[in-house]
Parts: sequence; C-alpha cells; structure tokens
Amino acid sequence: MKNVLDDKLPASGFPASEHDHADCVERAVQTAEQICRERGLRLTAQRRRVLELVWNSHKPVGAYEILAELKDDGRNAAPPTVYRALEFLIEANLVHRLDSLNAFVGCPDPHNPHTGQFLICRQCRSVAELGDKRISDMIDSSAEDCGFSATHQTLEIQGVCQACRT
Repeated sequence: MKNVLDDKLPASGFPASEHDHADCVERAVQTAEQICRERGLRLTAQRRRVLELVWNSHKPVGAYEILAELKDDGRNAAPPTVYRALEFLIEANLVHRLDSLNAFVGCPDPHNPHTGQFLICRQCRSVAELGDKRISDMIDSSAEDCGFSATHQTLEIQGVCQACRT
C-alpha cells in the first residue's frame, strides 16, 4: 500500500528565530550552481546576486527591493535587469513568485519541479512552502473535470504563523 505522504515534499516550515540565514544563502547558491551546471544553464554574477538577495531572509522580497540592494552594492542595475534575472531563476525552479504580494521567495526543493502551496504570515511576512503534490493533483483533476487544462498553479494561504500567535 502506498503511503500518502510519498506525494508530499517536506514543508520548508517557518524559520526559528535563531535560524542562520547565511547558511541558507550559501546552500541555495551551491544548489543553484549544481543545478545550472547539470542543466547547462548560465548562472551569471548578476543572477547569483539576485538569488542571494531573495534568500537573504524567508520573507518575500520585491523586485524593487532587490534593485535597491543591487544599487547599494554599487552595481549598475535597472528594473529590466532584475526582472530578467528573476525570470531565469523562476524558470530554473530556484525561486517562486508570490502573485498576491508581487514578491519572490527561494525554493527549498529546486531539484524537483513542483507547484507550491505557500503559507504567508500576515504579521511578520514569513513564508513556508508546503509543496504537497496531493493538492496539486486534486486541482489538476478538478480542472480537467471542467474541461480545463491547468498550465500553472500556485496556492497562497494567508494567516498567522505560530511565532506571531504566541
């Protein structure tokens, strides 16, 4: 008998207050370098820096916040540059776009392309990704029942995380 949890990616969870963001950034960049090498993709210095800025915290970051950070770094960047880098990172499954916030978060499991379900805390703006394939499959099945072929799905659930509730 198949375990129902087999279809569920591990939830990234909300980071603990003592969470080491530097370690997260380092692991995300190492993973990105490996994935780009394996897929024949080019992780330029600009794309790498944008990825680092997205992973700098577990809160969603907007394109213009990234642009400001790039300018603070002394880089000559314009909005199209940032959006192109973000498009590349999304296509490579390294980051996700949260439509409701018009912002971006790092993907905790970029080796496995998936649709994400995101828990967004309305108070601290932290985000946790569920990545539950059962939910994605249910949406695909229901869409097909309506004669609809879903090409992209992202589920964003807003609420309050445990840290903010206490």
